Amino acid sequence: MIPTLLACTLYIVTALLIWRRPHPLLERTLPPIALALHGAALSGFVFRAGTITLGFNEALSLFAWQSSLLLWGLCFREPLRILGTAIYPLTALAAVVAVSSPSPTSDIIIDNWKAQLHITLSLFSAGLLTLAAVQSILLAAQDRLLHRHQLTHLARALPPVQTMERLLFQLIGIGFVLLSLTLISGLWFIHDWLAQHLAHKTILSVTAWLIFGTLLWGRVRHGWRGRVAIRWALAGYAMLILAYFGSKLILEEMLGRHWT
Repeated sequence: MIPTLLACTLYIVTALLIWRRPHPLLERTLPPIALALHGAALSGFVFRAGTITLGFNEALSLFAWQSSLLLWGLCFREPLRILGTAIYPLTALAAVVAVSSPSPTSDIIIDNWKAQLHITLSLFSAGLLTLAAVQSILLAAQDRLLHRHQLTHLARALPPVQTMERLLFQLIGIGFVLLSLTLISGLWFIHDWLAQHLAHKTILSVTAWLIFGTLLWGRVRHGWRGRVAIRWALAGYAMLILAYFGSKLILEEMLGRHWT
């Protein structure tokens, strides 16, 4: 519990620094310490003897952890630091929930390279698309502030609109490729959709894939941007979240079943 609380404190401090008192050195050094503490605490009860013991709250914590990890790494190349004001506090919240309220778990065997590859692709695609969703929300806020001619602290902290849109489509593009590979690799594990309780998850995942694919096509073919891009990005992310967490919540918390 103590490592998790220390990690949460560092997440919150980093978010506050980004928002109120920018300090590039601390913003780069505090997150990896928080990530290491959070990751160590999480791995202690998630990864065991070739399996992943993963309940709903633990999955949420792992999901948030790798989103923060991706954000920290990407900030070395792109001006994405403002995303930390949302991602880091949410990661802290997910970490506390996982530790304080363990949920019913299911063991996922990861003793072969196919399973390891599928899980890795799934995590990274979801992580990048999470950052894209937060980016789209900030872009929506920026668009509204500009139309209202309000020069708030948020408006001053954000990069130019063109940069924000470029970063949004970069995140979606890479996330889409990884999501495509995730769906393809998932075919290795589907033997009976109904018996394995995978039908709803697969349908929602494919729907998310189609939405993101349509958005990218619209960007190239018709130059979609602004509010149109924001709506499509958030719709795709909503489907992706429902595919994993919605299905997992219903199966485990309500029906007492697991994916197999």
